[in-house]
Amino acid sequence: MKLALHFPNFTMPGAPDTLRGLLGDTARAADEGGFAAMTVMDHWFQMIPMGGSAEPMLEGYTTLGYLAALTERLRLGTLVTGVTYRYPALLAKTVTTLDVLSNGRAFLGIGAAWYEQEHDAYGVPFPPLKERFERLTETLEICEQMWSENDGPYDGKHYRLGATICNPQPIQRPRPPILIGGGGEKKTLRLVAEHGDACNLFDLGPEEVGRKIDVLRGHCDDVGRDLAEIQLTLTTGGEDAETDAFLTKMDAYARLGIDQVWVRAAAPDPAGTAARLGERVVPRLAQLGA
Repeated sequence: MKLALHFPNFTMPGAPDTLRGLLGDTARAADEGGFAAMTVMDHWFQMIPMGGSAEPMLEGYTTLGYLAALTERLRLGTLVTGVTYRYPALLAKTVTTLDVLSNGRAFLGIGAAWYEQEHDAYGVPFPPLKERFERLTETLEICEQMWSENDGPYDGKHYRLGATICNPQPIQRPRPPILIGGGGEKKTLRLVAEHGDACNLFDLGPEEVGRKIDVLRGHCDDVGRDLAEIQLTLTTGGEDAETDAFLTKMDAYARLGIDQVWVRAAAPDPAGTAARLGERVVPRLAQLGA
């Protein structure tokens, strides 16, 4: 099992002046410590449980471009981009740019979006859930076409493109991996089976996560796909990541097929946290599921 680092909270000592250094030091510590990936949220406002719009939030892809320049090994992406935030072709172009400038380390993390308050504040349309999933399906199709040899038009219900030109193409071939976030059993996991290279589930306990993996397996069977082609990942708080209890729980997840777990970079010293986890937890996690 691999360890990944999520940086969701920019409420740090001395922010905003210190954020550049804190982010850079944390990314370097994770890169040197053997983490598999580092991610940020793709939100305009901080989430309500973490203080809402009164707390700072950096733009996701600008932040990832900065991190790409400071690291050599970490995979980089958002956890996750809401489908309503960007037009699909521009999103594909943005991820492609990150992939080229990181020398093939970008992935597309995407989901159906949920944070209505930030849409209202910035005047961005927030369609009903059914339409958001329709747009998510079309966005996945457009990104796949942008990252293929087919640069022709795309004609969907919500998006109509005169051309799907993406020049340069990503470094990764056939494309940057697509991670679809969420555990919705009828729509989200079906989209994972149809389009995803990875899925991200929440830490709901091994029994419930195992049940969702079984649902995903059923969708894979329906579309003629092998579940083994899809990377199964998990997001957890990770506050107890240095304890034996955390390793025991992760072992149960590894036995289900989960092969990457995200923990959070913690204030006030996210770089120190990353360095400790790299030294104490990354080697032990690597033994799980081997």
